[in-house]
Amino acid sequence: MKKWTEKLLEAEGYEIRNAQIKNVSLNMADHGVLTSDLTLDGHGWGVCYGGYVLGKGYVGAKTFKGYASGMEAIMRIMDTVGCDKYENMKDKYIRVATKGWGSTVKIIGNILEDKWFDYESFFDDMKNDTADDKGTEVIWRRNT
Repeated sequence: MKKWTEKLLEAEGYEIRNAQIKNVSLNMADHGVLTSDLTLDGHGWGVCYGGYVLGKGYVGAKTFKGYASGMEAIMRIMDTVGCDKYENMKDKYIRVATKGWGSTVKIIGNILEDKWFDYESFFDDMKNDTADDKGTEVIWRRNT
């Protein structure tokens, strides 16, 4: 994963904005995949951060697939925000790196520390890193 700093982000044309996490959601509703979403309010703008497939399954499925990289992504987001519990991220403040109106938000940062998480470069690394098990699918089957 690319190691961003505020200075590097600004040099790449990103604008740094503050946002509050208004909601956190870990769900597999309506689409058959597990996603983690953070609803962000930037005082006049908003965005849903997430949407990456972290696993596959749905209520009533006979087979579920979870990805180690998905769990690591959730843990890195929690670390970036500064929370040891997923649900405690709600109402926390973070920073967002954006290229402006209409651009996708892929990078979030800690509100005080120069610590950043970049979904895109994280998952790009997982696709290209075959030396470890981060991209390995973990299959769990229901006992029925």
